[in-house]
Amino acid sequence: MSDHIGMIVGLGNPGDFYAGTRHNAGQMVVDRIAENTGGKFRKKWFCQFQFSEIRFEDSNIILAKPLTYMNLSGRAVYQLIRKFRYKPQEILIVIDDVSLEFGRIRLRRRGSAGGHNGLASVLQYLNTEEVPRLRIGIDSPLRKGNLSDFVLGQFGENEYKQLEEVMKKAIKSLQYVVINGFEKAMNQFND
Repeated sequence: MSDHIGMIVGLGNPGDFYAGTRHNAGQMVVDRIAENTGGKFRKKWFCQFQFSEIRFEDSNIILAKPLTYMNLSGRAVYQLIRKFRYKPQEILIVIDDVSLEFGRIRLRRRGSAGGHNGLASVLQYLNTEEVPRLRIGIDSPLRKGNLSDFVLGQFGENEYKQLEEVMKKAIKSLQYVVINGFEKAMNQFND
């Protein structure tokens, strides 16, 4: 499998109502990368996503954010890979993960959705599990039942104090993927 990543897609829900919620951790990372690199998001009127073309660690990278709601992310990601002509293996999806302790991150080259509806939509639309992803731990006091109130809620006060370091760690892992490849990045950042 090629290590070339040409696009980083942060999943989340659109609009101010969902800004800063746990479920938007993926979009928060992509927004931060754009901010750090001077990237500006734009949208074509017929597209279900925003995108920004940036220079990231001496590589040309597309940053993207679906404008569909989380559970329909696959529609936008499908449009993205068609527009920019990338293979599923050349994009990297950034998502929240309730099964990971808050602040931990995990890079994976492939696999199931692991219960994440946004990633499940992407895998369904692309018809493959060969989609690299970065999972950002948001933890959950609930291990069963309806998690929607938790993931759609704002980060807690103690989490906000640590969120800056979590964002830096996530971005550093993505930089490492672009520079050194996926295997080395997984060895460096997955604990």
